[in-house]
Amino acid sequence: MSDVTTAPALTAKDFATDQEVRWCPGCGDFGILNAIQMALADLQLPPHRTTIFSGIGCSGKTPHFIKTYGIHTLHGRVLPFAQGAKLANPELEVIAVGGDGDGLGIGAGHLVSAGRRNVDMVYIVFNNAVYGLTKGQAAPTLKLGMKTKSLAQPNVNNSVNPIALALVAGFTFLARGYSYDVRHLKELIKKAVAHNGLAFIDVLQPCPTYNDINTKEWFQGLDNIDPKEGKAMPRMYKLEETGYDGEVHTPDEINQKMSQVIEKSNEWGNKIPIGIFYQNEHIPTYQERIIARIPDYMENPPALQQIADNEGKTVTSIDKLLADLQVIK
Repeated sequence: MSDVTTAPALTAKDFATDQEVRWCPGCGDFGILNAIQMALADLQLPPHRTTIFSGIGCSGKTPHFIKTYGIHTLHGRVLPFAQGAKLANPELEVIAVGGDGDGLGIGAGHLVSAGRRNVDMVYIVFNNAVYGLTKGQAAPTLKLGMKTKSLAQPNVNNSVNPIALALVAGFTFLARGYSYDVRHLKELIKKAVAHNGLAFIDVLQPCPTYNDINTKEWFQGLDNIDPKEGKAMPRMYKLEETGYDGEVHTPDEINQKMSQVIEKSNEWGNKIPIGIFYQNEHIPTYQERIIARIPDYMENPPALQQIADNEGKTVTSIDKLLADLQVIK
């Protein structure tokens, strides 16, 4: 008889911490948190090999509630931290999360730079169109002219299309989910993790405290009644149920696929698509680009390299570097 024992399968509860989850009642963050935990369990990702990074905002507390490694970073800077960890230790499964203000406002420059690199990781944006942590100012995704209850005047700025911005930046997996469709969002996260490259998920969610326009009831279509049947017509529809195909099968399809992403991602109002808009694994990842220059990168990444001796003293000498920098008189 074998003495080998099999560890029990991980469940979503195994990815929950003992911290009290504190968001406003009805906040979409709860659904996103549950979807992430369920996806990690379905994928059986070892907690010690998984890291959740967050920026600043209501979504910033997410790593506190997921039982993996977690890093709560700076406003708009979640992507540099997350990419650095993934490149230092490519065996880690890295998921970055942040709000639409965090990632598409102050962090927009980092989003564009991340797209150019195509590091193999996932970035999830919690999109409620307001700065919920600081009393509901207009975030980059709030439509021009909209006036939520927290604004003194209608929004004076045009809105950002997160999917289109991530596309032109260079992200190679683009999806949109809805926080109240947790199981569908869970599947999107699983596919994003499995993707070989940089994945972006824009998650639409209500903010019951400050956004009184894009509410749960609005997404459900309770104000959008079918005149024939007298029933509410939900605004969300799933791309996969329409025959839409966002996968780039051959490189010569890239331009055509990108064009359809722009068209679909601009749909709004009574019909809002969710699902996978684009997937392109023909673009080399940043790790693959590094391997082309440093063949043993995966076997000897920075995280495995010795930087100090047993006494904590550095083993790196910069004497030669300093000598080379000396000015010859």
